[in-house]
Amino acid sequence: MMNAVETSPVPLSGAQIWPLSVAAYRVLGEAGLIPKNTELLYGFVYNKMSKSPLHSALLRRLKRMLKTVLPPGYFIDSEQPLACADSEPEPDIAVIRGSEEEFWHEHPHTAEFVIEISSSSHDYDRSKLRAYAAAGVKECWLVLGPEKQIEVHRHPQDGRFTEQALHGAGGVLASAALPEFTLSLDALFAK
Repeated sequence: MMNAVETSPVPLSGAQIWPLSVAAYRVLGEAGLIPKNTELLYGFVYNKMSKSPLHSALLRRLKRMLKTVLPPGYFIDSEQPLACADSEPEPDIAVIRGSEEEFWHEHPHTAEFVIEISSSSHDYDRSKLRAYAAAGVKECWLVLGPEKQIEVHRHPQDGRFTEQALHGAGGVLASAALPEFTLSLDALFAK
């Protein structure tokens, strides 16, 4: 699978690109110099995609399903930053080990399980996989809304997920990182 952001962007003729650290991104954001609705990936600021009704519906459904099986000692974050080495992606859903109170002064640095919902942003969401793997996220699902499929990425090693699988209609998917969470793809995508 192709990663949309493998290396630094190519500058236009005569243009210079200035990569940002996570700390600089936060300071500039707090000063209002970086628009809201952005995220930092690999030292560069990207505008986040607007959310389609399908994206929002899948997000609500997945959060509701996850809440019913979430074990003690974990919480669900939605569209909040994960502080990675050179990135601060905001996954649609992240299952974090610990309590919410542990993160008053810093963002989580990893997650047990991340879900990105893609209705038209497949390549962009795939580009985040390297950041998630480098941060030690154990499992990442890319929910491909229009295709009614889920790409599963597991076992991070050396900044990459070493196991990938694609699941489609009629399938039942169990999370390795959160074994309590089993999902019927037909139920997820049912209207």
